[in-house]
Amino acid sequence: MSDHLDNPLGTFLRDRRTRLDPVSFGFVGGRRRTKGLRREEVAQRANISPTWYTWLEQGRGGAPSAEVLNRIAAGLLLTEPEREHLFMLALGRLPEVRYRSYDGVTPRLQRVLDALGSSPAFVRTALWDVVAWNEAAAAVFTDYGLLPPAERNILHLMFANARVREHQDDWEKVARFVVGAFRADVARAGATAEIGQFVDDLARISPEFEAMWLDNDVRAHGDGIKRIHHADLGVLDLEYSAFAVDGRPDLHVIVYNAVSAADTQRIRERIEARRAMNGRAAT
Repeated sequence: MSDHLDNPLGTFLRDRRTRLDPVSFGFVGGRRRTKGLRREEVAQRANISPTWYTWLEQGRGGAPSAEVLNRIAAGLLLTEPEREHLFMLALGRLPEVRYRSYDGVTPRLQRVLDALGSSPAFVRTALWDVVAWNEAAAAVFTDYGLLPPAERNILHLMFANARVREHQDDWEKVARFVVGAFRADVARAGATAEIGQFVDDLARISPEFEAMWLDNDVRAHGDGIKRIHHADLGVLDLEYSAFAVDGRPDLHVIVYNAVSAADTQRIRERIEARRAMNGRAAT
């Protein structure tokens, strides 16, 4: 027990290497007194000195660099949560963010959206692409399913879609907020390099976006109240909250609730009307 407390990094490294099968990595032959990889084999896979790796497990030699930790994480086939834990034990901080894109959402998460009923909700990526939504979001905001995937981006909709622009109570204020929050999310996700072409393309479409982007504002997207002017439903006041998806740092769920019971009822009636219309179209 004392080793777990006195040298948690060494304990974690030993535990992870003993879980690996030497044969699957081509380390065959020779008598093994313990299961898993040997220290020198981990060092070989991580391309570091066996002595240095041994010192790490023994709690000697000082703090390793982030590069060494990433090599060890790769050598031990650590999952992303395990890599983060390794950095916290060794350096007292999380590793630098590495942006990874994902395709879509799980059916489980889609069912969560659908269960929200008359509360519009959608899932957006760190690049503000809308990748999932419920019926209420399609009824109140826009039917994302009718748009080409490249246009299911909140910034693109805000600056290049006239109908979405007309819905905003104060378009310029909302647009500035969206641009600032987008900038913060992209940096937080480590995706700055990935948005270059997108920013250039949107700047060519919208001089207003270009000017706001050059202002370098940064905002936080948490919760608040949004007022929209819907063509069929009139003025709607919606409370919103943003939630990160655990285990998917690239995804956020945005949920809206009508402030008044009357607005909730109007949204519910519009959903039912859309269902009836779609049912007629299907027949």
